[in-house]
Amino acid sequence: MMNLEEIRKTYDLTGKTYAITGGGGVLAGEMAMALAGCGANVAILDRDVALAEAVIGRMGPASARTIAVFCDVLKRDIVEQASETILEKFGRIDGLINAAGGNHPKATTNPEMTFFDIPEEAMRFVFDLNIIGTILPSQVFGRHMAQQKEGTIINISSMNAYRPLTRIAAYSAAKAGISNFTQWLAVHMAKEYSPHIRVNAIAPGFFLTQQNRFLLTRQEDGELTPRGKSIMDHTPMGRFGKPEDLLGATLWLLTPAASFVTGIIIPVDGGFSAFSGV
Repeated sequence: MMNLEEIRKTYDLTGKTYAITGGGGVLAGEMAMALAGCGANVAILDRDVALAEAVIGRMGPASARTIAVFCDVLKRDIVEQASETILEKFGRIDGLINAAGGNHPKATTNPEMTFFDIPEEAMRFVFDLNIIGTILPSQVFGRHMAQQKEGTIINISSMNAYRPLTRIAAYSAAKAGISNFTQWLAVHMAKEYSPHIRVNAIAPGFFLTQQNRFLLTRQEDGELTPRGKSIMDHTPMGRFGKPEDLLGATLWLLTPAASFVTGIIIPVDGGFSAFSGV
């Protein structure tokens, strides 16, 4: 039975090492800062190392335990190089957050772009970035976890995995694939390698990021666009998510507090997935 002192220690990540792909992004950067703030060693992986270094620059003293590492999640050899860099620096890898992902403007339908005309290359970009960009790091970092018989992987799913949103067919299908892959990998790692390797996902609701800000709010005055208003009308809590809203679920899934939790997808969505609209 866990006592109160053990509960207090649960979120002390001193000595643990975590890698975050796409770590220079708004949401992943906040996760990186939280992990470092809890004492962890953090490797921020990104194709744009300057973005990763900018996150580290906001960490204060915790930056001493953090490194920026170039990584292209679509190239296995580069992912392997990144993992070796982390192992050389910190000695082991306790967890991976697969936060790299996104959509492509040309894979989004609009009055000028029907579903029937979406370019193949745009759809492949979305599937590769989200699906392959999650599977390849899971293979590379998961191998280390299999060898050490413990570790934690968090994938990033989406509200689109529950109910596909209009206009973004490729992104919705890709995120649904991530949820399915999360469940598959959770079973595989626990049964084939160790029950102490856990795989889960977080499904964020609607957060304002650089990618979607001007789809949901108007650039000229910050007011909601029709799409943004529709989202608010279906979000019981009546607001967009803030990056720090993801931290509770992230820390819980990475720590022993969730030691009997694997194969789940947690919505962090202000109630969006629970609301029928009526």
